[in-house]
Amino acid sequence: QVQLVESGGGLVQPGESLRLSCAASGRTFSRYTLAWFRQALGSERKFVAAIRSGGDTFYGDSVEDRFTISRDAAENTMYLQMNSLKPEDTAVYYCAASNREYYNSLYRYENNYAYWGQGTQVTVSS
Repeated sequence: QVQLVESGGGLVQPGESLRLSCAASGRTFSRYTLAWFRQALGSERKFVAAIRSGGDTFYGDSVEDRFTISRDAAENTMYLQMNSLKPEDTAVYYCAASNREYYNSLYRYENNYAYWGQGTQVTVSS
């Protein structure tokens, strides 16, 4: 069983940056599709970014050119670099993993991910 633990969340001012980490244990996810989702208070969980096992990356429209997803196979860790943060980025951020390769935008749907972290809070406020 894959276990995921997020870290790196916190309180920042608009325009600042954070880097979230997602560490896996129990099994290497070098061949997994990995993703970040977020859920703001009172809102549904939304897609943020995904990275395939081969390294292809995909982003939600709201984070285009501001966030970067990456993975380090040697450390069995995934990252989300978040720059130019806005108040509307405030949410609980979750990492997710799937042992499937998704095509035709299926990586955007949370139901396609079997493994989830507990979430880390990101708050962007003055």
